[in-house]
Amino acid sequence: MRRTGLPPTGDHGDDKIVVLDRFRSGRSLSPLRQAEAYWLALGDPDGDTGTVPLRSQIDPRAISNILGHCFILQRIGRRTARFRLAGEHLNHLAGMDLRGTPFTALFGYDFRADAGAILQRVFSGPSIAELRLDRPASAEGPLIEGRMLLLPLATEAGDVARALGVMVADTDRVHPPVRFDISNKLLRPVARGAAVSAPALPAEPDRQDEPGIVEPGFAEPGPAPLTQPPYLRLVK
Repeated sequence: MRRTGLPPTGDHGDDKIVVLDRFRSGRSLSPLRQAEAYWLALGDPDGDTGTVPLRSQIDPRAISNILGHCFILQRIGRRTARFRLAGEHLNHLAGMDLRGTPFTALFGYDFRADAGAILQRVFSGPSIAELRLDRPASAEGPLIEGRMLLLPLATEAGDVARALGVMVADTDRVHPPVRFDISNKLLRPVARGAAVSAPALPAEPDRQDEPGIVEPGFAEPGPAPLTQPPYLRLVK
């Protein structure tokens, strides 16, 4: 499997991109590299098969130094997903807590269809996606560069319906919300041993939208389900 950050060989049309190791300002893209190395180790510890890791394998303690740049997506449609978890770096850029909001909330209106098409490739390929993002200079502020990495994850049922994402923006001196354009992308299929997406959408309950419920840590089991209905009494 070719490592993210190396230019692809051959002509891949719209999927071709040359990804730099740093922004023009000198800011490092290390969080993307760390996340991919961790993802690769989980899915292919011997470097032979290239499988998609399980969502439950992701342990926040192993990537604690980059958690502010990380997020988890849940697939909810053919080209749609929403944030299950999002780090403070992304929440700052969006000017809000992104949990429960569509993935496309990070993008300008003209680029939301492109973002949806990329999601479809990530989940159905499955594929790794690396995006080069820009917020053009305008009256709202200077040019802001960004990079995003999307890494597919499998559920316990075996379908690829989650993704681990990492995003780094060039500056924290922004006036949220920031909406990015997609200036270029690289999509790389996961190796032949990878899990294959199931045609049906994930059937797991989405407890994130319930008041007072917070999703447990990435690799922690959730609370046990209720085994009996609550007791009801008719009052006349």
